[in-house]
Amino acid sequence: MSPSIFSQRLTQLPNGLQLIIALIAGSLITLSLAPFDLWPLSIVALTIFALLINAQSTKQVWWRSWFFAVGMYATGVSWIYVSISGFGGAPAPLAILLVALFVFFMGAFFSLPFYIFGRWFSSRPFSLFIAFPATWLISEWLRTWLLTGFPWLFVGYADLHSWLSGWAPILGVMGLSTITAFTSAVIAHCIYSPPRKIANLIAIACVSVFWGTGYLLTETQWTQVEKTPTTVAFFQPDVKQENKWQADFRSANITMLREKTEPLWGHNIVIWPESAVTEIYSEALPFLNEMNRKASDTQTSLITGIIYDDVYKDVYYNSIVGFGNAMGIYHKRRLVPFGEYVPMEWLRNLIQFFNLPTSYISLGPDNQHGIKAGDLLISPSVCYEVAFPDLVARSAIDSQLLMSVSNLGWFGDSLGRHQFMQMAQMRALETQRYYAYSTNNGPSAIFDRKGNITAQSRAFVQTTLSGEVYAANGSTPFMRWGSWPLVILSILALVLLRVLSKKNPDL
Repeated sequence: MSPSIFSQRLTQLPNGLQLIIALIAGSLITLSLAPFDLWPLSIVALTIFALLINAQSTKQVWWRSWFFAVGMYATGVSWIYVSISGFGGAPAPLAILLVALFVFFMGAFFSLPFYIFGRWFSSRPFSLFIAFPATWLISEWLRTWLLTGFPWLFVGYADLHSWLSGWAPILGVMGLSTITAFTSAVIAHCIYSPPRKIANLIAIACVSVFWGTGYLLTETQWTQVEKTPTTVAFFQPDVKQENKWQADFRSANITMLREKTEPLWGHNIVIWPESAVTEIYSEALPFLNEMNRKASDTQTSLITGIIYDDVYKDVYYNSIVGFGNAMGIYHKRRLVPFGEYVPMEWLRNLIQFFNLPTSYISLGPDNQHGIKAGDLLISPSVCYEVAFPDLVARSAIDSQLLMSVSNLGWFGDSLGRHQFMQMAQMRALETQRYYAYSTNNGPSAIFDRKGNITAQSRAFVQTTLSGEVYAANGSTPFMRWGSWPLVILSILALVLLRVLSKKNPDL
């Protein structure tokens, strides 16, 4: 494969400069996501990345992948600093160090599959077409489960409202990422080697089919919504994070919940956010019984986040509980390291952030029923779980509505709250279900089954929000199959390419 003049000039740049370009390209991913939503930049970023690691040594591929990931995480998860320093009590220098260590670690984590790409595929003529998108998918998939998982900054979220969004109910967000990676790989290949016209034309035709089909699929209705709406009301307390677990705040919080919810009784569903009741379940029973009677009298389903203490097992769960016309309890199944549990107990006494009041949470069981509000079946999630596409998709199979409760106060006015909301919108699109999105400090919102916002509150104000949702029946292909078919296909593609390239060096 003969490099083009542009590619020759790029590869002839000093290695240090190429690493800086990789760092900048990685930061473009952040700009493609919420709140910036400059989705074409994800294609630009991956095209640059593909050019930088094509036909390079294993060592160069790994380092350029690492710099790309550092640029992406340093800009995209900068909100972690707000959590550690602003609310975790760590001094600014220590918070910066901890965030840097996290970013460097995630960079290495991201780069693991690309080490294999560099060793086996980088110098192969058609590696960009097949190996690059397959490796990108495997990198995102690994980040959903390895070491408890941190599934953040997937490039597919940038396509929430692009033509590729039609693929979301079939392939999920990682499928959109794979198509974006393939699109970028084709562009990079055309830049790198213009003379191979036939191969390039075939690849361009494949890209056109993916994008054109995606556009046509945006009109496909995978689920059927009922005609009668369900009224939903949210109370957004806007409780300051530094006050939330103070002992002298609990009484005032109970009074606030009681008074501010009074005008909302009579809606079909009333939702309070994550740990809205700042007492554990057993201690809050007198107040909860009062709210249960009020909800029952007004034919309302009250659903709230609360710390649930299982007195028989002597454990605590981050939970969602239904009262009045609502039935059921749900315990969170994906916990935030250090925020809800401490992986290594000896770390607790180092800084306040490692010994937060909520860092004693236990993992909820895998097989749980959802919440039932009247006749409506709800699939619940608690905060961080919104980031796990397969988890939400599996839970949604037997439900008619998605709902999550979150406390985004940990992130302040940072990118974190925007990224959370975008992920929730993608979950609505993947499952084609309406979504009730409740947060402590906003925005709270309702999304339709295409991920569009139909009602939204302002952030950082104490307020209420009312709107309508519609029960959805049926399931999408992604709900039934999840990400596994695409993951298995990508692994098989890499294995097949490796085997064939040994027999035929031209592949």
